[in-house]
Amino acid sequence: MRFQRLQDIATSVVKSTLLSLPPEIRREATDCRIEFCEMDALIDIDEDLDPDLLGLFEGNARCDPLPEAPDEMPRIRLFLDNLWDDCNGELATYRSEVRITFLHELGHYLGLDEDQVAALGLA
Repeated sequence: MRFQRLQDIATSVVKSTLLSLPPEIRREATDCRIEFCEMDALIDIDEDLDPDLLGLFEGNARCDPLPEAPDEMPRIRLFLDNLWDDCNGELATYRSEVRITFLHELGHYLGLDEDQVAALGLA
């Protein structure tokens, strides 16, 4: 599937997911940029990235001090090509995985560690 179509679907899933969150969490989430990326395009630029990543939270979490530099600004990256490949081209599974991965990374932005995120069923 073409990246633009994957992005359109992911955008819709993220928007509906945000709308389903409690208002206070939704407000917190608005301070975190969300990017839809192709891992294939980034792996040559950043060799430190795990080529199998589905999502990544970068920057300062909500509980950290306010960002002082651009690289500390909070951002969630969703790697749409990896998500699609991980779902074996199943559209319903892709939608579900985008939602889970987004919520997982949002959990990190809100200050949860891997164990806490997993305890919420988002691993």
